Amino acid sequence: MSIAQVFIEALESLNSNKLRSGLTILGIVIGVAAVIAMLSVGQGAQSSITNSINGIGTNVLFVFSGGRPSRDGPPQTSNRRLTMEDAEALIDPIAAPSVAAVSAVIQASATASAEGQSSSTSVNGVTANYDEIRNETVAEGQFISEEHVTGHSTVAVIGPELADALFGTHTDIVGKKIRLDDKPFRIIGVLASKGGSSMGSSDNQIIIPLTTARDRIANRGGSNVDTIYVQSTSAEATTSAQDEITAILRARHRTVEGEDDFSVFSQQDMLATASSVTGILTVFLGGIAAISLLVGGIGIMNIMLVSVAERTREIGLRKALGARKRDILTQFLTESLLLSLLGGLIGVAFGWGIAQIVGQVAASTGNSFTPDVRLSSVLLATLFSAGIGLFFGIYPANRAASLEPVEALRYE
Repeated sequence: MSIAQVFIEALESLNSNKLRSGLTILGIVIGVAAVIAMLSVGQGAQSSITNSINGIGTNVLFVFSGGRPSRDGPPQTSNRRLTMEDAEALIDPIAAPSVAAVSAVIQASATASAEGQSSSTSVNGVTANYDEIRNETVAEGQFISEEHVTGHSTVAVIGPELADALFGTHTDIVGKKIRLDDKPFRIIGVLASKGGSSMGSSDNQIIIPLTTARDRIANRGGSNVDTIYVQSTSAEATTSAQDEITAILRARHRTVEGEDDFSVFSQQDMLATASSVTGILTVFLGGIAAISLLVGGIGIMNIMLVSVAERTREIGLRKALGARKRDILTQFLTESLLLSLLGGLIGVAFGWGIAQIVGQVAASTGNSFTPDVRLSSVLLATLFSAGIGLFFGIYPANRAASLEPVEALRYE
């Protein structure tokens, strides 16, 4: 029997009971759609995070309070925080020749209000060179200057998303007043849009002078800061800059390797950490979705066993007329394979649609990212569904092929 004849007979057999075949295929459709959707969302989130980190710049280092986790236990903890003096020490051209610029940042959250509207937002108190280090550009107006920092000025640079929420527009708002936790500020600039990501929207933020943030928003005494951003002289000098920063802070904080109360991350460190986390999450989500494929495979086996029982006399007649065991085996495996392949192809389309819907929902909440439906995911889900069909079809097919002709013909 030719392959074409086998497929034609399999299609005729499935078509003879459309409802049962459709319900069986539905189980595979749900499983494949879930796998495609989960993998594409996870891969899209990973790409979004990677792009967000890359958008900061290729030669930026991040310095945080608290030591890195070690092999022997959790990260070192200390009451000592990073300070402005630490940031100033890092710009020493002799001790840190690979460092080009440094910006200390105080981070807080606040409720912004203007013209009867209010919105929660993140507040970054920064120094004057923050925009150069973080690749921030101003669409209109100006950025925070050194005079604003030294003068403790109540001025703000606002993100376009927040501006739209408060004023209904992000143009022609320079000079308008805004309140942060009921404290008045004057808008001097509007940031250019960077778009949202799974890490949050950089367009929903307010940037103010670091001194003003310390006095009026974070209400902190002393010179403590939350983060220090360091720009190396070039992308190639990042490793050298990281070593120089570590040496300077160890000397200032009187710590040794393994007992640091600070952490220095390069962009590659951040990318590796983000990729590791999102990769594990993607595999986890894909694994959960794959369980539904197994359920669909069990459905195929169940239906094929029912089909064998219903067609016992037909099998006996075919074997009596000369059909070989492998012919019967091939026929039932082909039917099982067709069920899983049809379900897989339809599931790919549904999975793509679900992924796009998730992307639209994420965009509406300000955490925009594009689900990444990759060819590898489609092939994996399709081949896996075909494998499921063959695996769960072997037992029913072998059972049908092993029937004795005489016993099958006598079956009622």
